[in-house]
Amino acid sequence: MFFNFLEKAQKYNLLSKEEIIKLLDSKDNILFKTADEIRKKTKGDNIHLRALIEFTNFCRCNCFYCGLRYDNHSIKRYRLTEDEILSSVDNAMQSGFKTIVLQGGEDIYWSKEKVCNLIKEIKKYDVALTLSIGERLTEEYKAFRNSGADRYLLRIETTDKALYKKLHPNMSFENRLRCLKDLKKLDFETGTGCLVGLPNQTIESLADDILFFKELNADMVGIGPFIPHPNTPLANEKKDNFDLALRVMAITRLLLPDINIPATTAMETLRENGQIIALQSGANVIMPNFTSHEHKNKYEIYPNKVYSNNCINNISEKIKRIGRKISYSKGYRNDSTKQ
Repeated sequence: MFFNFLEKAQKYNLLSKEEIIKLLDSKDNILFKTADEIRKKTKGDNIHLRALIEFTNFCRCNCFYCGLRYDNHSIKRYRLTEDEILSSVDNAMQSGFKTIVLQGGEDIYWSKEKVCNLIKEIKKYDVALTLSIGERLTEEYKAFRNSGADRYLLRIETTDKALYKKLHPNMSFENRLRCLKDLKKLDFETGTGCLVGLPNQTIESLADDILFFKELNADMVGIGPFIPHPNTPLANEKKDNFDLALRVMAITRLLLPDINIPATTAMETLRENGQIIALQSGANVIMPNFTSHEHKNKYEIYPNKVYSNNCINNISEKIKRIGRKISYSKGYRNDSTKQ
């Protein structure tokens, strides 16, 4: 039965909700092998590197699962200066990286004007730039795009409206959708994704998440296994979500064969060699962290985060063992270079 589903997915990049649910419920590892084969066919053996810079851990939101939440008063807040950010960009460039991911909490200090100025400074380097700074007004997204930003990452987290409302006080699911639609209309390479293993989350809602990625025609999808933070309302929830997150990621590859999918840090945190396992199950991106050592541990979305070594030589040796190699392109979705 599963072979029929997988053959259908390989041929048409389509699955019904019921078929997705059955694949999520299955323990058969043929799913991962199939996702890896599709990744190889569409993306080749290159692994794209993104230099992650977590430039602020201030956040106006109070999401129940996130250690950066506004009501977490035990966290040490920081906000990098423009010079500090550009120093990290320079460090990444000197290390051979071609893509910068600028990520932060929803920090209103970073106004439209400040972000646009920063984008223009970063784009003086020969890099692709991804922003991940949350929900903004349409005019702000337009200004970011006009200033040179190439990509934007905004995870939906869950498409279950009731669960979304419960986990995101004073936020609107409809506004989240509006943001993602704005980003697509403005021709950003648009990234989204979900958390897997949230309390009261169902297999059915995860299937809806995957179908949402397909409907949006997302260019990037990041799948994060939920890891509870001790200073959040979900502190005592379970965190054994690696296998299910891997299945969500693999099925996403079946339905969106040519997108970029990161092997997330959360996977490495939950399972030794978790990123390598993800890279063998459909993923094709790694995001080493270039935040300064002084601040890196303060960006505490979840505890005990494992950091990838950001030395290209070390990364290259690690992935060479699984028959992969580093790409030195900027890694756009439509990048035709697969060698």
